[in-house]
Amino acid sequence: MTGAGVCEISNYGNGDGFDGQRTASGEIFNASAMTAAHRTLKFGTQVRVTNPANGKSVIVRINDRGPYSGSRCLDLSAGAFQAIAPASQGVIKAAKWEILG
Repeated sequence: MTGAGVCEISNYGNGDGFDGQRTASGEIFNASAMTAAHRTLKFGTQVRVTNPANGKSVIVRINDRGPYSGSRCLDLSAGAFQAIAPASQGVIKAAKWEILG
């Protein structure tokens, strides 16, 4: 993954039993935090994610590994996902993302 692109993102950690569990980085998962999982980005990397359907964006910090489903490139914590889309949506098909600084 380069510094920016478009991909499918998902919502994880909302009632899935992840809250309070350790992430791959070793920190305790908090579904309300502005965090995300990515397969290879360095832990601590900040990424802006934008929902093209409504123009809303959120800045997340990579603290976990995943997603492990299909063509998704990011799993957002419930709090981060809900900042840009309804939780019930679950997936944003063509979200824009960019690595910050």
